[in-house]
Amino acid sequence: MLGDEHEIARSAERVRSDVHSWPTGRLLSVAARVVEGRFDRFLAERDLSHAGLIALHHLAAGPLAQRQLAQRCRVTDQTMSRTIERLARTGHVARTQDEHDRRRTLVQITPDGTDALAAARLEERESEQLLGAVDDYDDFRRQLINLIAATEPDED
Repeated sequence: MLGDEHEIARSAERVRSDVHSWPTGRLLSVAARVVEGRFDRFLAERDLSHAGLIALHHLAAGPLAQRQLAQRCRVTDQTMSRTIERLARTGHVARTQDEHDRRRTLVQITPDGTDALAAARLEERESEQLLGAVDDYDDFRRQLINLIAATEPDED
């Protein structure tokens, strides 16, 4: 067993020394996968998806009709329908009839959904702390936002 531990340590050291030669794009890609992998595991443990978490975020302010929620999440009604169905099945949201328009169904976050959202926000902050090796985290975020904005296609 001790030999395996030494091999793992040698492998980790090879990665650390090799990483200095990687192009920036590869560094960004690997860093994103590492942080996202941790968050994906967190979501899976709570039977949540990224789409579900985004929906919970928007529902935290109050109930919304499915179409409104889809618009805020920037997805189609069909995609939102599947997301709501999964969130309802896991107890994160409840559907109720709109008192003012019986044709509409409202979606609202449940206490379990509120707890899951709070835990996810805490996990996001802890994941961001993984970036503690970044000298100026706020500047790093600003530069990432600028990079993404600069590569977004212009809307005509």
